[in-house]
Amino acid sequence: MKSILTIILLSLTFITFSQELYSRAFGEKSDPAILFLHGGPGYNCSTFEVTSAQALADAGFYVIVYDRRGEGRSESAKAKFTFKESYKDIKTLYKQYQIETTTLMGHSFGGILAANFAEANPKLVESVVLVGAPVSLQESFKTIIDSSEQIYRKTYDKVNMGYINKLKKMDSTSLDYAVHCFSHAMKNGFYSTATVTDEAKVIFETHKTDTILQNYATKMTQAPTYGFWKNENYTTLDLSVQLKELNSNGIPVYGLYGEEDGLYSKKQISDLEEIIGKEQLKYLANCSHSVYIDQQKAFIGALVGWLKKS
Repeated sequence: MKSILTIILLSLTFITFSQELYSRAFGEKSDPAILFLHGGPGYNCSTFEVTSAQALADAGFYVIVYDRRGEGRSESAKAKFTFKESYKDIKTLYKQYQIETTTLMGHSFGGILAANFAEANPKLVESVVLVGAPVSLQESFKTIIDSSEQIYRKTYDKVNMGYINKLKKMDSTSLDYAVHCFSHAMKNGFYSTATVTDEAKVIFETHKTDTILQNYATKMTQAPTYGFWKNENYTTLDLSVQLKELNSNGIPVYGLYGEEDGLYSKKQISDLEEIIGKEQLKYLANCSHSVYIDQQKAFIGALVGWLKKS
């Protein structure tokens, strides 16, 4: 009777935790751990979880995914949307999945969180992998505006040229400025590749009917965007110094980016290469923001080469 009661109590504890912070693990615990930090703020891990987590686990990694507090399936009316709160949640995942150190893989905004967590908790991090992640969002905003302006000039789009001219006069540190920049990026297809590979087509086709993707792949919430902007000014952060220090302090930083990712100019990629090293960055053709889908084989191959050298 006592053992049955213990099982029930443990089950209740897990259910309570799951309702607070959604997470899931793939692969063997004995393999090198990778903790995936999704983009946003206001998004979730569903696209990586469904399309790529198991494939990465099959390559010999213990892959953990989760939705940040107050985002996706980790609904929380009490979420504060601070880095400090995110650090605490990440450490909770370490305990839950019984890992001492891990590689932090940050996609888009998740890369900002990964670099900051690694700087604050260097003993808990083996390495940092930036996947389509900004080093400076201010530079990305300039890239979006410049690229959008070129498109509107070529198409003689006077209406959107007017919007761009207004955008240039806005306070670049404001949330409205960021939102409008991202809106133009979406409008002009900067997040997707125009040359989808056969591999990516198969992945997209295979998961068209997946219920997780149907419910969460396009789900965005506004509160986290405002919260992280207000509390952390994340749109004005520049990770250049942090990344240099991480590399020099024995925490290697790697980068995986798509040549068709409209958030980053070639100069931004070149600057990042100078910081982390040429051998630690892959700039992939026929690939945009979702590197792990657009070029999954190359994505996994790079991680195996970098993280499983020994």
